[in-house]
Amino acid sequence: MTITVMLRVDGLTAPRFREFLKVYWIAWERFVHRPVQRGPGWWWQRDPGFDVRHHLDVVIERFSEEGLQEWVSARLNEPLPLFRPMWKFWLAPNAPGGAALVLRMHHCYADGLSLLGIFDQLCPASPRQHPALYGAPERGEFSRWTTAVQACLEQLALGQQERQTAPGESRSATASLERAGQALEEYAGKGLRLLSEVTDFLVEPEDSPSGLRRPLLGRRHCRWSAPVPLERFRSIAHITNVTINDVLLSCVAAAARPRLGLSDDELEQVVMHAAVPVDIRARLPEGLKPQPETLGNYFGTVFVPLPVDGESPLERLYRIKQETRRLKKSWQPGIAWGLASSASMIPDPLRQPIADVFYRKASVVVSNIPGKQEPRYLAGCRITEQMFWVPQAGDIGLGISIVSYAGQVQFGVVADEAVMADPEDFLNDCLQELAQFPGD
Repeated sequence: MTITVMLRVDGLTAPRFREFLKVYWIAWERFVHRPVQRGPGWWWQRDPGFDVRHHLDVVIERFSEEGLQEWVSARLNEPLPLFRPMWKFWLAPNAPGGAALVLRMHHCYADGLSLLGIFDQLCPASPRQHPALYGAPERGEFSRWTTAVQACLEQLALGQQERQTAPGESRSATASLERAGQALEEYAGKGLRLLSEVTDFLVEPEDSPSGLRRPLLGRRHCRWSAPVPLERFRSIAHITNVTINDVLLSCVAAAARPRLGLSDDELEQVVMHAAVPVDIRARLPEGLKPQPETLGNYFGTVFVPLPVDGESPLERLYRIKQETRRLKKSWQPGIAWGLASSASMIPDPLRQPIADVFYRKASVVVSNIPGKQEPRYLAGCRITEQMFWVPQAGDIGLGISIVSYAGQVQFGVVADEAVMADPEDFLNDCLQELAQFPGD
C-alpha cells in the first residue's frame, strides 16, 4: 500500500534538494514519525535516530527513456524499512528530459489529495518565491473522533430541531419529546438506508475469473504516457456531457477487454469492476473535517462496473456515466472510509475476510488526481511533469492513474507480472481509445 510519485524537475541537484528536505519537507512532523502497533491500534512514534540521509538516494547514472522506466519500476518494487519513517526519495539528476525525482510513501501517511496539497504548499508558482506557509505538528487525532461521536449522541438525545427553536416557542416537555422523536425517526431512517446500502454492496457480484484475476507474483512494472493536452479531455467531456473520470474509465474498459482472455459470448456475462477512490472530505461531520492541506486519508471507494462487452467507445462511455451517477448518490464511499478508518479495531479473525469482500469485487484500481494548472517550482527549479502510480490493495494486480498538471494530462499504469508482463501495450490501447472520441 505505497503511493509512488515521479516529478521531472529541470536542473534539480542533490545539494539543493537535501536542503529543501531539511528546511521544508520535515517541517511536517509526521514525516519524522513511523507507525507502530500498540494493542489493537496503530500510533505515530517519533524516530529517535531520524536522519534525512536515510531517506534520499542520489543516482548519477545516465538513462535512456526506456532505461528510466525500468529504473522507476525497480524503485517501485523496493521495500520500505519498517524501522524508519516509511517514505523515501530517489533523485536521478542526469535522467533524460531533466532530473527525475521519485517518492515512495506508505499510504498511512497521506492519500493522493493530501500529498498533492503538501506539494502545492512547497512548490510556488515562481522560482523566486519561497513557500509561505508550510509544516504542521503531529497531534493525536483520537480526540477528534470522540468529540464527533459525542456531538452525534447529543443531537440524537436532544433532537436537532430542539437547538434551533425560535425565541418564544414553547419548550414544554411534550414539545421536547416530539422533537426527540423526530430526531430518532430521522436517525432510524438513516440507519435503514445504511443497512440497505451495505446489503446492496455485499450482494454485488464478485469479479469473474479472467486474465486480470490471477495469483500475484509481487513484481510490478510501471509505465507512463507522453503528455496529452488537458483540453482534449475537457472537449470530450463537454461534447458527450460526461466527466473526465468517465472518459478515463471507458478507456480502461476498452484496454482491458482483449486482456481478459474471454470469447465474445463469455464477455456478455463477465463481471468486472474498477475500484475508484472518492474524496469524502465535504461529506464528513464538522468535527472530522480536516484542515486544508493537511496529511491523512480522507477517501472512500466506489466499485464501478466496467462495460467490457461494449461494442463502441460511446456505448462504453454512456454505460459508465450511468453507473457513476448512481454511485455518486450512494453511501458506498463513506462506508468504505469508515471500515478502513476502524480496521485496526476489528478483531484479527474478521479483518481479512472483510478486506477480501472488497478485493474480490475489483480487478483494477483507477484514480484521477487534478493538479495545478500553472507550472510550479521545487527548490527554484521548474517542474515539467508530474506523475503518480496508485497502490493495488489485496490481490488486485493492475492500477491506472491519470494526473493533470500545467494544462497537460498523463496516464500511468502499474501491473504485477502475473497480470501483465509489460504495461506498455495496455497504455497504448488506452490512448487509442481516447483518440476514438469526438472533440473540438
